[in-house]
Amino acid sequence: MQVAGSMGIIVTRSPARDCQKQPMVDNTLDATGLRCPMPLLKAKLQLGTMTAGQELEVLASDAGSARDIPAWLAHTAHELVASDEHQGRFRFVIRVGKQE
Repeated sequence: MQVAGSMGIIVTRSPARDCQKQPMVDNTLDATGLRCPMPLLKAKLQLGTMTAGQELEVLASDAGSARDIPAWLAHTAHELVASDEHQGRFRFVIRVGKQE
């Protein structure tokens, strides 16, 4: 199921997936096409709506995301579970930590 957010950002509540192809996540935020700092800001907003233990997949095309998202997460209760890059598209899986 897709939910249109502000600025055309698409947040997807992920259905069950074949675990051998992709790990299952609770939500996907497609920030492809947005420039720094928007992928980080949108991820921060989305994480604030989620509960501890859920996972958010963030997709981005801005190279600054590869630096900014992990650096920000290092100062939060959230955990970077996985990250990768393929043909200029970055993918981050973030496990939500306890909200304060």
